[in-house]
Amino acid sequence: MLSDKKMLLTYSGLKEREDELRVLKTVKRKEIAEKIKEARSKGDLSENAEYDAAKEEQAKYEARIVELEKLLRNAQVIDEEDLDTDQVGIGSHVVLMDEEYDETVEYALVGSAEADPSEGRISNESPLGKGLLGRREGDEVTVEAPAGVMKYKVLKIS
Repeated sequence: MLSDKKMLLTYSGLKEREDELRVLKTVKRKEIAEKIKEARSKGDLSENAEYDAAKEEQAKYEARIVELEKLLRNAQVIDEEDLDTDQVGIGSHVVLMDEEYDETVEYALVGSAEADPSEGRISNESPLGKGLLGRREGDEVTVEAPAGVMKYKVLKIS
């Protein structure tokens, strides 16, 4: 569960979460209510697997709604248009040379609520994110991560 600290989001991340919340509150709530109503009509609730599954799904959606509402209430939007491309900051897109594998990698540095390493979005709170903050093109970054020590060179910031 999210704490009450400020959650950093890009405009696109804010929009995604607002859209998800809207869908959960309108479409998904109605779908679940219909599933529960249908399961109830089948009689004895004590042995009704459909009813139990629908109630579990309802609890999952309601928990996500609470989480999104809290995130949005505490959101601080990063204006990507005002970014300083001379140094890495939250909202920056960086191209790095992974010195161990001699290959380039590209990441967007985002707040933890938007992080998804498989999509190339790393958190400013991750070891690499922390190591990149404030760096400039040409800087070398050594990061101690769970996978071991990693070395990168900042090639481009945008």
